[in-house]
Amino acid sequence: MTATRKQETDGAPQPVTARRPGGRTARTRDRILEATLHLVARDGIAGLRYEEVAELAGVHRTSVYRNWPDREELVNAALLRYAGSVELEDTGDLRHDLVNYLVALADLLSTTTGRAMRRAIESARENPEAARPVNRIFELRLADLQQVVDHAVARGELPPVDAYFLAELLTGPVHLYVSRGLRPFTRAEAERITDVVLAGLRHTAG
Repeated sequence: MTATRKQETDGAPQPVTARRPGGRTARTRDRILEATLHLVARDGIAGLRYEEVAELAGVHRTSVYRNWPDREELVNAALLRYAGSVELEDTGDLRHDLVNYLVALADLLSTTTGRAMRRAIESARENPEAARPVNRIFELRLADLQQVVDHAVARGELPPVDAYFLAELLTGPVHLYVSRGLRPFTRAEAERITDVVLAGLRHTAG
């Protein structure tokens, strides 16, 4: 798995353009998903309107309904498509992989995708419908992290640890750095966070 970052344009949403091959249908679906992401970032899931998605994507409203008749599925598809642009490597060096992941995560959180995720998380606290796509993304990320952790445990790099607990320790500070915006999140910060967390887990392993 390789950490990647999708290039995005900040500021007011502009009519989106297709970037993927695959014919007219694929291009239409891509425009709809990108428009959905921009609108969720701006208004949250509760404020999402199919009419606005169609207008921003430059398609007819029936195209949105035909591809995603259920709003939850539309949001789920948009978040999964773009939130998956940050992945966790498994190179055999746990510290290296975690540091790279935190750096890539900080970059993602500063984009439209990151803002959409934050708005989706806010919506999920009060709306079970909104919680489902958010929980699905977290489940996928936790599964990846648990696999990397299990490999590290087998190599003797780390004592057994729950992936959810580790994820909260590692990513919580990243979210705070980005949301507060008081100072940039650098690789040095990612290294410090990773070192403190790993040292703490090893020290308290029994």
